[in-house]
Amino acid sequence: MTRAFKQVDVFTNNLGSGNPVAVVLDGHGLTNDDMARFASWTNLSETTFVLPPTEPGADYHVRIFTPTMELPFAGHPTIGTCHAWLEAGGQPAAADRIVQQCGVGLVTLRRVDGRLAFETPPCRRSGPVDDDLAASMLTDLGLAANQVLDMTWADNGPGWIGILVDSVETLRSLEPTWNRLDINPGVAARTGAEDPMAPALEVRAFFYGGGTREDPVTGSLNGSLAQWLLGNGTLTAPYIASQGVSMGRNGRVYVSETTDGGIWIGGDAMTGIDGTVVLP
Repeated sequence: MTRAFKQVDVFTNNLGSGNPVAVVLDGHGLTNDDMARFASWTNLSETTFVLPPTEPGADYHVRIFTPTMELPFAGHPTIGTCHAWLEAGGQPAAADRIVQQCGVGLVTLRRVDGRLAFETPPCRRSGPVDDDLAASMLTDLGLAANQVLDMTWADNGPGWIGILVDSVETLRSLEPTWNRLDINPGVAARTGAEDPMAPALEVRAFFYGGGTREDPVTGSLNGSLAQWLLGNGTLTAPYIASQGVSMGRNGRVYVSETTDGGIWIGGDAMTGIDGTVVLP
């Protein structure tokens, strides 16, 4: 069966500088194995499948797969899928928002300064990291204790632990080596920039599914880091985060906060491939 397909570069307005997501715009009739097999074949960090919503209030339902597993939520697939759905003619029920159904429930998106942004879901796990796990993680990342300013669970789906280090130089020097399967470190450093149009935070995200892997630009992590760093006063919103520098990318994540405490993660998105794919 021929199905509409797009590949969208997210958190950039310069194709090839962000994080791509593959979007199958009609996932109807595909089995779990079909989706997992196709996501493994694309070999992108995430592949999504759009389905009719089953929850009241949702405009569409998305399932999100890495090459090895399904995720309940992820940030750049949320923005990329919404971009692709709208570009393909999707019509949200409300003029001022789009509501996505996914594994964590309903996620709201809207336009912020012309960019799609999602309201980051609450963390499933937060708070201190066990001392033994923290020590092991620092060893595997090659970090000394005096290079770490703070550490916390910041997991809104993919299993994040947030680590704030003392400098951008420390951040860029990381060469992690472990092969942990279920915990993903998101490491960040304040840049010290005073210009509000310059990144205030630089971020790196690591996954360990069969080998060390770095994600170019990560919406879910930036959402949970924002909850943490805005909540404890380390940063104030709005701010810009950069990610992907160590990989030759130039991702930009735009973080804003509403008066009711909602944290929004926004970014540009560009369609790089627009066509069809043959799936069962």
